[in-house]
Amino acid sequence: MKKVLSIAGSDCSGGAGIQADLKTFSAHGVFGMSAIVSVVAENTSRVIDIQDVSPDMIEKQIDAVFEDIDVDAVKVGMLSQPECMTSVAGRMEQYAPSNIVIDPVMYAKNGCPLMNPDAIDTLIKTVIPLADLVTPNIPEAEKITGIEINNIEDMKRSAKAIYKMGCKNVLVKGGHATGNALDILFDGDQYYSFDAQRINTKNTHGTGCTYSSAIASNLALGCDVQEAVHRAKEYITTAIQHSLSIGKGNGPTHHFYELYQSGLK
Repeated sequence: MKKVLSIAGSDCSGGAGIQADLKTFSAHGVFGMSAIVSVVAENTSRVIDIQDVSPDMIEKQIDAVFEDIDVDAVKVGMLSQPECMTSVAGRMEQYAPSNIVIDPVMYAKNGCPLMNPDAIDTLIKTVIPLADLVTPNIPEAEKITGIEINNIEDMKRSAKAIYKMGCKNVLVKGGHATGNALDILFDGDQYYSFDAQRINTKNTHGTGCTYSSAIASNLALGCDVQEAVHRAKEYITTAIQHSLSIGKGNGPTHHFYELYQSGLK
């Protein structure tokens, strides 16, 4: 069985963060592990508070996994402070795992900030260069590059700018745009488009976490980046299409829709 590690924040309401990652890993038939960077008291409507785990404890969680278990992919999500980023980057350099997917989480679905704005420089200098794939949405890509994104050409320009920061591939996600949900992948040479019909629902809590975890799962299973993104796009589209009206705000996606349909064999 392939093994995938999520390094991210914990969402007590279960729709995003570590909880969404572990559900996504299980849905893809890979074994999920976690290193918690921040504990987030949040629900579908708001973020109440954030308490960061100490850099030393972040490092020890990562050590505990890598000293014992072979890791086939790593998904890195919420990193709220420069100190968290430095600790994670140091361990990724030390262990040099294959298939590092960086989801530069900056905001919760309700708009609450999850990353200290002063940490963006550290993200650019220490974290992004380690990535096999970086998966920003449009607001995140704008913050990272300073490029205002209004159309597909702007998405391509921002993807190229992030690629030049040292990562191997960039996927700029178009969920915040209008029209179809179009994502742009840039591998340094070519652009690839991944298109899906936009689904009319407010229940999209944790979509970024789920999408990036699905990509990491597929990379661990042996797919190349294009195929991993293609499969993950199909998975997240289905999860949104059958999203759950849980809570008073933005409900979660349905990570196990296929399992619920067919049941355990």
